[in-house]
Amino acid sequence: MKKQLLAAAILAAMATMQAHAGALDDGNLSISGFGTVGVAKSNSDVAEFARYNQAKGVGDSPRISLDTNLGLQATYKMNDWLSGTVQVLTRKGPEGNFGTEVTWGFLKAKINDEVSVRVGRVVVPTFLISDYQNVGYANTMMRPPVELYAQNPIENSDGADINYQTNFGDLTFTAQAFVGVSRGKIYVSSGSGSVATYRAPDAGISISGEYGPFVVRAAHARADMEINDIGSLNTLSSTLTAVGFGKLASDLNFKDGKKIAFTSVGMTMDWNNIVLQTEYAQRRAKEPVYLADTNAWYAMAGYRIGKFVPYVAHATVEGHGKSVTVPAAFAAAPAALRGAVTGLMGAQEQSTSLVGVRWDFAKSMALKVQLDHVKPKAKSGYLIHAPAAGTTKDINVVAVGLDFVF
Repeated sequence: MKKQLLAAAILAAMATMQAHAGALDDGNLSISGFGTVGVAKSNSDVAEFARYNQAKGVGDSPRISLDTNLGLQATYKMNDWLSGTVQVLTRKGPEGNFGTEVTWGFLKAKINDEVSVRVGRVVVPTFLISDYQNVGYANTMMRPPVELYAQNPIENSDGADINYQTNFGDLTFTAQAFVGVSRGKIYVSSGSGSVATYRAPDAGISISGEYGPFVVRAAHARADMEINDIGSLNTLSSTLTAVGFGKLASDLNFKDGKKIAFTSVGMTMDWNNIVLQTEYAQRRAKEPVYLADTNAWYAMAGYRIGKFVPYVAHATVEGHGKSVTVPAAFAAAPAALRGAVTGLMGAQEQSTSLVGVRWDFAKSMALKVQLDHVKPKAKSGYLIHAPAAGTTKDINVVAVGLDFVF
């Protein structure tokens, strides 16, 4: 509660500063913000629908926690080539409450008209809309499809990146390369749910091209994920070691760090009132680990009618194999132990079909209504607090959200 009150006080004060910026600074300070006030519910009392890395989702009673957030960004230009930016975001997270975190925080040096370098905390450019995935107003849909955006748990990295942008006629080409270390907390949905802490040296590159109404972006990132406190996995590893399968126990866990790669390609189009967005991504383990390889994609189509944009979309995530080889001798292990290992290595599979409408009823404000039809498959999909035996029961989620920027 103290964090929420502090964040609210800071954001309110900074918003007031924005309104009177001319009187408070020398003209080099710019302050902006964004947020969503949303409410959602499902028709299920069996499991909860959540965004990725949320410890609490929505069930058969209305809740504001799914999509509601509030962000503030301040940039100060020190001179023609040096500036600093900080962005804070309040949202529901892996510990089940609203918390405030620094999502961006860097110094930017402009080398020339085409090249700039940033040092500090930046958002990892893994996906098509990574830079603005938390800004509801900047997106047509209520939220990024969890089927694809859950593939990479890393959102920020502390380090440095270099950005290059140039024009080839009407084509704007942008390239970004980054290197750093990410640290954070992950909600582990297995069992009764728990929170684990990770550390991940990471690096990657993204390239994009913008030509008129079209934007195409491709990205690749790698991380050396180290996680030591997944309680259920540690218990299983101890049991495996005790019965003579220490190598299998080591292969399954993240304790010594395991290399994971993420690759994506996506496209947006806003042309003659037609709005399209699609993306495909792969997650691959480069070393043995329990986390399954996956393929995911989504496609969205909308049509602008005045201030309204009705839209439809579909998203799917499927398993694409395992990186751990189970030794032949493990066939003689107790059935319960074999089942635990097999279940652990399985992929979370799910698909969602959705329909919605966006209404830009006022300047810098949009109202959205969206209905998701979620079909969990293997391991309850991305539903949380599901029964121990899992569920494949379809659920419907209805949400209403007010997005705004200032």
